[in-house]
Amino acid sequence: VILIYIVALFAEFLSLSLPDETNSKFLYAPPQRLHLIDEQGKIGLYVNGYTSKVDPVALRRMFVIDTNTKIPLGFFVKGYSYKLFGLIPTARHLFGAKEKGQPVYLLGADRLGRDVLSRLILGTRVSMSIGLIGVLLSLVLGILLGGISGYYGGAVDEWIQRLIEFLRSVPSIPLWMGLAAALPLSWPPLRVYFGITMILSLIGWTGLARVVRGRFLSLREEDFIMAARLDGQGEMGIIFLQMLP
Repeated sequence: VILIYIVALFAEFLSLSLPDETNSKFLYAPPQRLHLIDEQGKIGLYVNGYTSKVDPVALRRMFVIDTNTKIPLGFFVKGYSYKLFGLIPTARHLFGAKEKGQPVYLLGADRLGRDVLSRLILGTRVSMSIGLIGVLLSLVLGILLGGISGYYGGAVDEWIQRLIEFLRSVPSIPLWMGLAAALPLSWPPLRVYFGITMILSLIGWTGLARVVRGRFLSLREEDFIMAARLDGQGEMGIIFLQMLP
């Protein structure tokens, strides 16, 4: 998981091209194999180029790896410009073709000629960041509402528990269908994904809240909680400093 987050943090530095950069000459280009030693025994990182031809039956372009064409690769080469961590402008990338414009598709290209590897690397940032925000929001809500419910009890506990039961009774598939229909059609896919994740996290805290409530119900009668009350500590201090840890 740490490695995936490192990739997400340095996504632009690790990618070979922009995720939406297309090339009509290399639609569905196959993956290129990395080579370290050539036929003459020389050491140097490279990939072979492509030769293309049109299939007379299917009437589509077919790509074949051309072993006679070598595209040398290098480290810390110049590519498209970006801002490292959103602050430092640079055009350096971990590796890539030494000559700009040479085709390098280590995982192949898609139907629009976009580099699959670069899209995979840059998509890691979207998947991991939005998921982390959603889990963090559910964690905060579950601990806060579950802790308040278990600590105070009474009418507060009843209201929160009825809210939890209502949210848990809503079926998931109709909820997702309703969310998909409710979001504006003008939103780009990334914003829709982010919006649905945020809404689902707002109703995904119920299981954690019940676990926290049960623990707080057992902890609030312990001796160290009574000692904290006698010492003059406020209720929020008891919840967050004594019971929550």
